[in-house]
Amino acid sequence: MKILIIQTAFIGDVILATSVVEKLKQFHPQARLDFLLKKGHQALLANNPHLTEILLFDKSQQKYRNLFRLLRQIRKEKYDLVINLQRFASSGFLTAFSGAKEKMGFDKNPLSFLFSKKFPHIIHSPDNPVHEVERNLSLIHHLTDKELIRPRLYPSESDFEQVKKIAPYVCMAPASKWFTKQWPAEKWIQLIAALGDRYEICLLGGREDVALCEKIARQSRAKRVQNLAGKLSFLASAALMARAEMNIVNDSAPLHMASAMNAPVIGLFCSTVPNFGFGPLSDNSWVLESSLSLPCRPCGLHGKKSCPQGHFRCAEIEIAGILDKFADEKI
Repeated sequence: MKILIIQTAFIGDVILATSVVEKLKQFHPQARLDFLLKKGHQALLANNPHLTEILLFDKSQQKYRNLFRLLRQIRKEKYDLVINLQRFASSGFLTAFSGAKEKMGFDKNPLSFLFSKKFPHIIHSPDNPVHEVERNLSLIHHLTDKELIRPRLYPSESDFEQVKKIAPYVCMAPASKWFTKQWPAEKWIQLIAALGDRYEICLLGGREDVALCEKIARQSRAKRVQNLAGKLSFLASAALMARAEMNIVNDSAPLHMASAMNAPVIGLFCSTVPNFGFGPLSDNSWVLESSLSLPCRPCGLHGKKSCPQGHFRCAEIEIAGILDKFADEKI
């Protein structure tokens, strides 16, 4: 059986989609698994032993020309099954006209009426929160089982060697693509001060996060703070998080990276809520939110560029709550 999995959204979405790869390989070890993702994110899947080929969708320029080129490539492969984990029209187009024997995806995709099978996409209900991993795996229950399996990344030995450190250290990922998902810089500075010199602090992020991390490192005035933003690959960052005493992150991609490495993690949820299905999955994981009763929270499924109400009080997450987790774990 030859299977293509499609997920061309954000970094965190790709990480969570690896649960589908793990589950399919567990139940169909002889199947060939290929993965289609956005160009620029392919390093996430490096070293994955279950994938044969990585297909790339370049959305940055000549998007529609690249879309048709990609469709020709997919049709040439003659897949038995295409699994679409997205609700975008472009991914629906690739799925519907893939030429695969079986095509499946979520009913909210605008082209799902052309799929062989379509499944409900349930965000959450108050009594029954559904994790994104569970949503993704629901597409293949008929091929596997209903047990949840964590996403997984595969850093190489050189990735681990590159970030080899003498414990104890704590990783912090203070940035997010969205302002309202991002715990304020002054809070990170206060947290570093509260931890004192007990730990080396490793600030993680992409190239676009260098300035923010530099500001936090500089203003914290702590002796043991390293700004590693933009200096590490995806998998080297994952390797570093795997061996940290603790990882403190926003509701963003590093949270899912911690889940994929089963690393200890504290997830800070400002404008969004865990019930949307993007909470941590590590064995040792915690979610912290503001204790305030805010009728405006959550203000949307994803973050926003600014607080719609202008006060951003959902970011008022107490540092004491984070320190309590350190005490509880006797770190």
